[in-house]
Amino acid sequence: MSPQEQSTHAAELLVIDCEAEVERIAHQLRNILREDLHRRGLVIAMSGGIDSSVCAALAVRAVGADRVFGVMLPERDSNAESELRATELAQMLGIDYEVQDIAASLDAIGCYRWRDSAIRKVFPHYGDDWKSKIVIRGGGAHRFSYFALVVCDPQGHMDERRLDAKEYLQIVAATNYKQRIRKTIEYFHADRLNYAVVGTPNRLEYDQGFFVKNGDGSADVKPIAHLYKTQVYALARHMNLPESICNAEPTTDTYSLSQGQDEFYFSLPYRQMDVAIAMLNSGASAEVLAEELGIPVEQARQVFADIRRKRQTTAYLHRRPVLVGSPEVTPVASVVPLVASGEEAVEEGSVLAGSIAASTN
Repeated sequence: MSPQEQSTHAAELLVIDCEAEVERIAHQLRNILREDLHRRGLVIAMSGGIDSSVCAALAVRAVGADRVFGVMLPERDSNAESELRATELAQMLGIDYEVQDIAASLDAIGCYRWRDSAIRKVFPHYGDDWKSKIVIRGGGAHRFSYFALVVCDPQGHMDERRLDAKEYLQIVAATNYKQRIRKTIEYFHADRLNYAVVGTPNRLEYDQGFFVKNGDGSADVKPIAHLYKTQVYALARHMNLPESICNAEPTTDTYSLSQGQDEFYFSLPYRQMDVAIAMLNSGASAEVLAEELGIPVEQARQVFADIRRKRQTTAYLHRRPVLVGSPEVTPVASVVPLVASGEEAVEEGSVLAGSIAASTN
C-alpha cells in the first residue's frame, strides 16, 4: 500500500453512517439488557461532556426515556457549565435525573486533604483558595515526557514546577476518589431500579487507558468504546444534541484549573490522536502519519511509541481479578427477559439472590 493510499484509508476509517450506527448501537443495547444483563433499564452519569451525552441519547433511543435514569455528580472542583449542559440534555431527552453534590463525601474520605498535602510538598504556600492542575510536558519530538504541577493563587498568579513521582501518584490517587465515589452512586441507583450502569469511554480513552479502574472504567455496558472521539461528535450532531454539547472541547473536569485531555494525558489533541491510532491500527508508517498531520517524522515516531507504551502500561486497568484457583461455575438457569413493552415486573430470582448473597458476606 502506497503512502497516499494509507493516508486516504486512515481518513476513511473515521467516517461512519451515523443513522445506521445509532440504530445498531440501540439494537445491541436492547439485546444486551435482555440476553446478558437481565436488567430493566439504564443508569448513566451525565457530566455535560460529549461522551456521556451521546451515551444518554443512545440509551433513550434503545429503551425509551422512561427506562433511563441520569445522575449529575458535581463536586468542589467541577465546572458549573458542565452541570448546566447535563441538565439541559436530561430535560431535552425527557429522562428522570438527580443532582447530588459529592463534595462532602470526598472531603470526609480525605480526597482534598491528601491531594493538597502532596501539592504543598511542591508549593508550601498553597492555600485552600488556590487552584491547580497537572500537565504533561516534553514528549513529541523530545525523548521523554514528565508531569508538572500548575498552581494559581487568588490574585491570578500562575506558577509551574516539575512533579516527583511520589507527589504525582498521591495527587492522582486522591483525585481518583472522585470517579470511584461517582460510580458507587451510579450503582446505588442501578440496584434500586434494577437497571444496568452505562460506561462512557470512547475508543481513544478505552484504547489508551484514560479511565480510573473501578471508577469511570467500571460499568455493565460501554456503548461507544469502539468509536473514535471524532465519530462520537458526529453522532452528537446527527442526533441533534444541544450546540453547547456539540461544540464543547474535551476536558477532564477533575482539577480546579481548566485542563484539556491533551494537557494531561494524550500526545496530541483528540482529532489528531484519532488519526494517529487509526493509522497505526491500519499499519501506516510514521512517515505517512507525519505527512497526514503536518508534524516532524520524529514526533510521529514518538506518537506511535507513546500509543504502544500506554497500551502496555495500562493493560492492568483492563484486567479482571486474578483467581489463585479455578472455582467450579454452576451454569445459570434461563431467566425471563425484562426489557420489553413496558412491563414493570422485577424478576425475584436475580434480585433476591443478590440480596441473600450480600447479607451473608
